[in-house]
Amino acid sequence: MPDTQARIGYGITFEMADAATPTDFVYLSEVYDVTPPSDSTDSVDVTHMQSPSRTREFIEGLTDPGEMSFEMNYVPGSASDLALMAAKGKRKYCRVTFPNGVQLLFYGLRQSYEKAAPTDDKMTATVTFKVSGEPIMTTAAAPRNITAPTITGTAQVGVPLTLDPGIWAGASDITVQWKADGAAISGATGTSYVPVSGNVGDPITADVTGANDDFSTTVTTTATANVIA
Repeated sequence: MPDTQARIGYGITFEMADAATPTDFVYLSEVYDVTPPSDSTDSVDVTHMQSPSRTREFIEGLTDPGEMSFEMNYVPGSASDLALMAAKGKRKYCRVTFPNGVQLLFYGLRQSYEKAAPTDDKMTATVTFKVSGEPIMTTAAAPRNITAPTITGTAQVGVPLTLDPGIWAGASDITVQWKADGAAISGATGTSYVPVSGNVGDPITADVTGANDDFSTTVTTTATANVIA
């Protein structure tokens, strides 16, 4: 029996764009518990005086594409907070990207942005979009780097450099390879690297690769200054 292909939702991303500029997406951070749209189709009673066996007959009616919602950590005044407030009353083009690279695209109206600030727990918000028209589900695509990876720290022998791998859409796995002057450093595949004397005079970079079952994408960080002793 083949292994299951089930997976958890960790790594899902949500982005939205103005309907007039559907390629200019804004990424919303701190999102969790995404509920994709679920449609329902009306049934129309077309029973008539000669319906066979005195049994009601029905035909398909219109389909309601439903709603899409998610929970998020509420950070007052953040870029995500401001973007959601500005979305009030506007038609948005929304993109949900799953960890395997499949994307769900739809137009939606931001119905509600309900915030909660409890006394003894984290602040959260529930966001709901009313879907307009039929959503489109794509085939798997290559991972997209939303926020570029960056290196922080001083490029000096014995001083740790730390990597932020950035934000990725459609990536179920992230790997790292540190480099000195463009050459891979053996065994340096973690989120930090401590320069050694052999790196003196070389700039340090890191290749970050996002991968799913079918594709991979590699992004290289901006180089540090040349390593000093």
